Amino acid sequence: MTTIRKAAVIGSGVMGSGIAAHLANAGLSVVLLDRVPTQLLPQEEAAGLTLAHPKVRNRLAVNALQGMVKTNPAPLFQASFAQRIQPGNLEDDLGKLKDVDWIIEVIIENLAAKQALFARIEEVWESGTIVTSNTSGVSINAMVEGRSAAFRAHFLGTHFFNPPRYMKLLEIIPNSDTESEIVAFMQDFCEKKLGKGVVVAKDTPNFISNRIGTYGLLVTLQEMLEKGYTVEEVDAVTGPAMGRPKSATFRTLDLVGLDTFVHVAGNVFSQVSDPAEKAVFDTPALMKDMVERGWIGEKSGQGFYKKVKTAAGSEIQALQFGTMTYEPSKRVSGASLEASKQAKGAAAKIKALITGKDRYAELAWNILKPVLLYSAEKLGEIADSIVDIDNALKWGFNWELGPFETWDAIGLRRSVERMEAEGSVVPAWVKEWLAAGNESFYRRSEGRTFAYLGGASSELGVRPEVISLASLKEQKKVIRSNSGASLIDIGDGVACLEFHSPNNAIGADILTMIQQSVDEVRSNYRGLVVANEGKNFCVGANLMLLLMEAQDGEWDEVDGIIRLFQNAMLKLKRLEKPVVAAPHKMTLGGGVEACLPADMTIFSAETYYGLVEVGVGLIPAGGGCKELALQASQSVQDPEVDLQPWINAAFETVAMAKVSTSGHDTKRLGYMRAQDRVVMNPDFRIYEAKQAVLRLDAAGYELPAEEKIRVAGENGKAVLVAAANAMRQGGYISDHDVKIAGKLAHVLAGGSVPAGTLVSEQYLLDLEREAFLSLCGEVKTQQRMQYMLSKGKPLRN
Repeated sequence: MTTIRKAAVIGSGVMGSGIAAHLANAGLSVVLLDRVPTQLLPQEEAAGLTLAHPKVRNRLAVNALQGMVKTNPAPLFQASFAQRIQPGNLEDDLGKLKDVDWIIEVIIENLAAKQALFARIEEVWESGTIVTSNTSGVSINAMVEGRSAAFRAHFLGTHFFNPPRYMKLLEIIPNSDTESEIVAFMQDFCEKKLGKGVVVAKDTPNFISNRIGTYGLLVTLQEMLEKGYTVEEVDAVTGPAMGRPKSATFRTLDLVGLDTFVHVAGNVFSQVSDPAEKAVFDTPALMKDMVERGWIGEKSGQGFYKKVKTAAGSEIQALQFGTMTYEPSKRVSGASLEASKQAKGAAAKIKALITGKDRYAELAWNILKPVLLYSAEKLGEIADSIVDIDNALKWGFNWELGPFETWDAIGLRRSVERMEAEGSVVPAWVKEWLAAGNESFYRRSEGRTFAYLGGASSELGVRPEVISLASLKEQKKVIRSNSGASLIDIGDGVACLEFHSPNNAIGADILTMIQQSVDEVRSNYRGLVVANEGKNFCVGANLMLLLMEAQDGEWDEVDGIIRLFQNAMLKLKRLEKPVVAAPHKMTLGGGVEACLPADMTIFSAETYYGLVEVGVGLIPAGGGCKELALQASQSVQDPEVDLQPWINAAFETVAMAKVSTSGHDTKRLGYMRAQDRVVMNPDFRIYEAKQAVLRLDAAGYELPAEEKIRVAGENGKAVLVAAANAMRQGGYISDHDVKIAGKLAHVLAGGSVPAGTLVSEQYLLDLEREAFLSLCGEVKTQQRMQYMLSKGKPLRN
């Protein structure tokens, strides 16, 4: 098989519909099948339908499809992608499985039900079609007992994590007869086409991520009950202080659902024989009691936490185990927690936490130690590679460091000595590794990574599609650098401009580096990629600096900052070599303006992209308005055709601070150009941007000639202002919003000139800067800027 173009998903519940949606996101045609209902709904009876009617027979899959466009967070990159999914049922449409390349089973976690389904599937199965199960714990081998050798050779587990669009992890689990070529193909396809992080697991209870993660949660719960810690104390320790998500332990359990967790834990309990392991997976009576009470988490309204309405609004309350009542959640503080908070990076945070001397340091060590030992014990049983175990926990549970990376972070030899001194049994292979003179499971050397593998240190294979800027910097590939950005040689004559200021906010250091990078690339390189490896691509300009200068009345300084920004963007646009931007995650305000000058943009699928300056009482002034006006002019080549609809759309997008919900969604907002595209796997985006630069260069890149921009002028501006005034009269926006909208309309329409006037880019940049400066002087704008900096959300004043 060379690729997969069409798939079938059987089961349209939460996971089935989510998987179908993500396959549609990847461009696949999908058949979504489910059972045929056995009873009519009241509305179906009222409509005169019978159980034989297609609307009834396809109801489950149709309802799931309709729910996709309403669900939040959205499972689809764009609502229109739902058109790629065809709903049906298992009785009328089973024959459609003959036409697909991949069949995914996502039904109830019941072995007998799955075995019966696969028997039916094999009746219509075409040789060569891949069949997988999305099970989270049912034996892959047991599911296909009695199936033909050919069917088994094409069968494996593909365990997606919920929600499938957003969770990176995909566990692939071969059965004993799965062809190795099928495993390799699926790993490659799911990484490239679906954007997943794939690990290969063995057919053991709960596979890798849920096996280790569930063990860790149960150990934590048992330690809490034994030592008398509170819900809040445990979550304070097991969140960011330990390199884990903010949801920590009990908010995570509430999100997952205690009923689901009890089922997952019970799956291991019923299948393992070791008494000590079985004891851990025997769910505590407390949790069983909560499930019996229906206190199963967010979906029931209460679990370990409960949100309660009060006279002041609402408050979060935490469960008190002694009385099984709820009390207002209390803030937790302690010396070790503070030490972790002050440390930089997950490794330093964990080390600071466990080396403390208070009860929180003790809690952290007592729950971390068994997880590290258990992970080591299970190596070879659940997976052959420590890398797969680490990645499974990072991608499936959102840990910043996997178990073996964590062990390295706290000091492998020192921590093993502490474990043994406390009477713990350390797996023999770990002690042998230390005895051989190794001080860590991983080591870095000149940008290369080596890891423990079967008693030896083996270099980790790096996919050519993955370009690591961090590794290149270790290899001394930095061309030039300052505090905010670096220019890095990424090979084949291509350089990459990387932002690395706090939050990647654009300030003078980044703008200076942009200008220096243009000069460097012009002289010595084939082209430039603009990308970075931060949590977000760029959250905008340095708002704090702007606010301080504005409050001090330093208008020349503010004017200088904006001129520097505009000049840097214009210089980037005028580079005679190809420039490709590769944004990811939050790309806001100035981050968008840093991408707009590029010849091409490679969006990561999860890119949240928008000019949001009006949220802080400003308008885009780094070329954002100018570029939107230019795109409108380029879209309407005929001077007799009205520009207004294009300007209206741009005005609405910016004035309402609209942000894309995905890389694909940038098209709906008018940001995506014909040459731009989306890459599914964020790990591949810098490579794809580099390849785009090389293609443009090989094709004989020529800098597009600067062109005049046809503007909507005074009449166009009047239309936009009228729309803003109508919203004010309707009570939707404030007087200050109207003022901002007027400034935005003035710039986008090209100022006070006749409709159809041709203006220069610099003319529009001057209008941007003037409008921005005048808004900076407004008290209400300064209040909005201050509020955003302190509260992290916009103020409507």
